[in-house]
Amino acid sequence: MPIAVDAMGGDFAPQSAVEGAFRAAAEDGASILLVGHRGRLEAELRRHGRPDGRIEIVHADEVVGMDEPAITPIRKKRRSSIRLCAELVREGQAQAMVSAGNTGAAMISAKMVMGTVTGVDRPALAAVLPNQGGKTVLLDVGANVDSKPVHLRQFAVMGHFYAQEVIGTHEPRIGLLSIGEEEGKGTELTREVFRVLQTTGLNFIGNVEGRDVFNGSVDVIVCDGFVGNVVLKSAEALAELFGKMMRAELAASARARLGYHLARKAFDRFRVRTDYREYGAAPLLGVNGGCFIGHGRSNAWAIQNAIRRATEFSAARLDRQIRDKVAELHDQEQRLLGEAEGA
Repeated sequence: MPIAVDAMGGDFAPQSAVEGAFRAAAEDGASILLVGHRGRLEAELRRHGRPDGRIEIVHADEVVGMDEPAITPIRKKRRSSIRLCAELVREGQAQAMVSAGNTGAAMISAKMVMGTVTGVDRPALAAVLPNQGGKTVLLDVGANVDSKPVHLRQFAVMGHFYAQEVIGTHEPRIGLLSIGEEEGKGTELTREVFRVLQTTGLNFIGNVEGRDVFNGSVDVIVCDGFVGNVVLKSAEALAELFGKMMRAELAASARARLGYHLARKAFDRFRVRTDYREYGAAPLLGVNGGCFIGHGRSNAWAIQNAIRRATEFSAARLDRQIRDKVAELHDQEQRLLGEAEGA
């Protein structure tokens, strides 16, 4: 099945979405449903073509603006491109949706239209960050500001399978973000979550700190959406600052420019590892089907990579794996409660 792409979402829509979809179809063999205003999309496609008939347009009458309330596609703009993407996934016409549009509207559309996996109370946004040896999955990074221990347990399950099936980490090490490694450190929430995660059967290694996000000592880090969003935005801003500082220093003298020329391949590899566009978009884990939400400033490269991630997610059937593991943990809890009452 194809990937549904919200062609009207993002700062550079529809140009970046159409070009990214074209590249995904031409270079990766993906099948695409471009959702948006037919006339505008037809005009953009004429600049690129339709490789092997892999791109089809689905007309949408409305667009949800970046500054509109998240509930807009549910209450007002029911024929918006972002909602129609979710409907295509729900109806089995697409296996996943990709949007660089209004983040809140994309999350609400996925949750309300596609529905959540049985046993998952709150879907979570997962970000993939570079570390010294590979990649770290951080969740939640903004879908849930206030969370309970059971929600963070679900985040751990979802992060485990995402790291395993999409990132390729054989036995993901899962850590709980706190202010110290000791079990008693942190808030009341993190102390309770620590105890909960010890009973999941996952490879839980205990509390981790901010430095562990990037040093490669852990593969999946669990936190609530407030903390995760602060970490993510800080990391992105630091990467941009470092890049600007490097460019300024390299342009400061002829010797520096020569050094850059000699080490250009190394600098290019570094840029790829730290550029959010390389990964494309963040998955909203816990909904039926795939939902990938990118930066509003996503370019064609970011859209193409988001489509790649959505295809990998769907091929691994992660929503089913998450559902089965969450159900197993729920049954385990009920059994323990029954034993406690019997005693």
